Amino acid sequence: MRDDLQVAVRAADEKGATAPVALEVTEQFGLSDVFLIVSGSVERNVQAISDGVEDALNAAGVRTVRREGRESGRWVLLDFGDLIVHVFHHEDRDYYQLEKLWQDAPLIDTQSMLPQPQNQDPASDS
Repeated sequence: MRDDLQVAVRAADEKGATAPVALEVTEQFGLSDVFLIVSGSVERNVQAISDGVEDALNAAGVRTVRREGRESGRWVLLDFGDLIVHVFHHEDRDYYQLEKLWQDAPLIDTQSMLPQPQNQDPASDS
């Protein structure tokens, strides 16, 4: 599951997603293990993020069970079974506040799943 989450986090990041939050919802929500919530800046960005995540997970062998909301570009839900990805327009994310709704769910560190920037200062290598 963590491998699938990492694929999704990186794919979302590559398409410009912001504020990734992953929640371990196994105890609270019996139909899935993890929610990944990310934001896009405009409708086209939300659509591009959702397409990128779906393409990357499908390429990794993870089947899409359900997709909702892509046409509007405001809140796209991608269901991959154990992983559900919510791609929000930033305004809708502020409005629905899923993180607050699921505040009892443990957080999963997503920052460690992103590629770390390479230090460009050769002097710091010594």
